[in-house]
Amino acid sequence: MTMHLLGNLSIDEFLRDYWQQKPVLIRNAWPNFEPLLSAQELAGLSLEDDIESRLILEQGQDGPWEIRKGPFSETDYRSLPKSHWTLLIQAIDHWVPEAAELLEHFRFIPSWRIDDLMISYAVDGGSVGPHYDQYDVFLLQAEGQREWRIGQHCDSNSPIIGNTRLRILSEFEETERWVLNPGDMLYLPPQLAHYGIAQGECMTYSIGFRAPSVSQLLETSLDVVLPTLTENQRYCDAGIQPAVSASRIDQQATERLANLLTSELQKPEVLAKILGQLMTEPKYSELLPEAENEITWDEWLDTVEDESLLRHEHARFAYFTDDNQCLFFNHGECTVLPKSCTQLVATLGDYRQYSIDQLQHLALDDQGKNLLLQLWVQQMIYVESDTQGVFDGDCND
Repeated sequence: MTMHLLGNLSIDEFLRDYWQQKPVLIRNAWPNFEPLLSAQELAGLSLEDDIESRLILEQGQDGPWEIRKGPFSETDYRSLPKSHWTLLIQAIDHWVPEAAELLEHFRFIPSWRIDDLMISYAVDGGSVGPHYDQYDVFLLQAEGQREWRIGQHCDSNSPIIGNTRLRILSEFEETERWVLNPGDMLYLPPQLAHYGIAQGECMTYSIGFRAPSVSQLLETSLDVVLPTLTENQRYCDAGIQPAVSASRIDQQATERLANLLTSELQKPEVLAKILGQLMTEPKYSELLPEAENEITWDEWLDTVEDESLLRHEHARFAYFTDDNQCLFFNHGECTVLPKSCTQLVATLGDYRQYSIDQLQHLALDDQGKNLLLQLWVQQMIYVESDTQGVFDGDCND
């Protein structure tokens, strides 16, 4: 049972009035919130090769708004100034099971839109500067206080300062200002300028969402559509009118081309594959667990007997159904299943914890059983008793 994080707003009200439209501050969204990690544990993660980490110094050795990329060392931290720096750790939910559980509270937005949980630790004055993001974000204050200043709507033409790898706005038109305490949460829509400044030491959890660009969508569209096309599908102009100018490409020609190119993209199944494959691509494909040995259904039941299963922290599931079939998406791949598997894949995608009895009941045919075995071999589902985060389960709930 997930907790309601929107304060006095209902989910319907939030989606209608705020989502992708305007910011909203929700005081005490998570009462008595306890951070999942201490500052020392967070710094420990930044020492690991596989974990994406960054340090932002407002006044660095190379000038203002210096960015350093991890992994870091203890020596790096000893050399930092006393104030005005920030540590960012990306995709905490990939490494800490409790962080993956935290994301379950945001599934009133389709889960395939959720990207990751980033934790920002800052000392007094620490900031990443005035900037804007191309995606929605919830900013949950986990520890200490951070002041947030809200500014103007931005786009690719908004001026930024030079001589830094960060996209810091050179103009910031403040419209609102709030100080967030632990448990408070701020929602920001895409392209809204914002500027967060730590007041003393603080930690902020950023829940970000995937928002693919048109170029990414077109690239995936080609990957999906090209294999289905034949040499017989060509540009044609039956019923053409006599040319007024022999070298002119007229509006009718461009309309015929538009119809030809979009005819495949008007099929719901194709559009679902484009979204499903792109939005379930792993964030770090090189860090996916190695596949286990193949296993039979009876062997698997013996292995997981009386156990609960969990969806892996790296897993990204989505599905689509029409009158004929069910498409299941897992890490950028599409598996075609019969409609009878719909409830099974919905359960796999909508929840993080499953009972064996539940999955057995939903796996009505060989295709469903084979899907579960495939996910087990890929380690995308695993026995809950094997849960082991980066701190061996010592994180707070």
